[in-house]
Amino acid sequence: MSGVLVEICLEDLAGVRLAEDAGADRIELCSALSDGGLTPSIGTVATALRSVRRMGVNVLVRQRAGDFVFDADELAAMVADIRAVRALPNPRGVAVGFVVGALRPDGSVDVDATGMLVAACGDAPVTFHKAFDQVPDRAAALEELAGLGVARVLTSGGAASTLEGADELAALVAQAGERIVVLAGGGVRPGNVAELVSRTGVREVHLRAATTAQSGSLAPSQYDPGHRRVTSAAIVAAVVAAVQEAAA
Repeated sequence: MSGVLVEICLEDLAGVRLAEDAGADRIELCSALSDGGLTPSIGTVATALRSVRRMGVNVLVRQRAGDFVFDADELAAMVADIRAVRALPNPRGVAVGFVVGALRPDGSVDVDATGMLVAACGDAPVTFHKAFDQVPDRAAALEELAGLGVARVLTSGGAASTLEGADELAALVAQAGERIVVLAGGGVRPGNVAELVSRTGVREVHLRAATTAQSGSLAPSQYDPGHRRVTSAAIVAAVVAAVQEAAA
């Protein structure tokens, strides 16, 4: 189990440094996680790149909430976002990648749209996001994505959680070989990550690692419900420790 990479999905800038200090290997930087995750602002990405010292930074590029069927204007906006991120200074020279994905109305991978996004990413590694779990034939989709040069797919094996999808995750890992990484995400916790890796053979895991923070507002409203989700260094550290202990 040695060498299992831990990726933390987050939208809070304080969480960037917290995740790194707690031992995370990489973050997926997003906004609007309550909507399933959208592209973070260019200022957020720039600030994160100034904050990290060694940790990889993957940037989600998703133009809107809802389905993953994008029109030409939406794809053009996402290509522009990718180019803007690629143009940012990277003071520490950390690995920067992108998280993208597009589907056809029938749920299959939109190879043309995804290929356009991958091309915009240049030599930056690309993760196909959890839209992968909506694809009817994930084995065929894995081949398509590997052919496009996608570096990894984020998936729970099409199930509500990674443990429930463990059998399919194991099959995807076996199919992928060294061509593409299967990144397991969905219900990953300190108490189950060792079992997950043992049962599936995944070498990378993904989790939110969030806790609730109280708002500073004295009078919560519909715009400020009085709490928000932020990254928990304790959860990150516990997952990292569980992975390391199982590998020992």
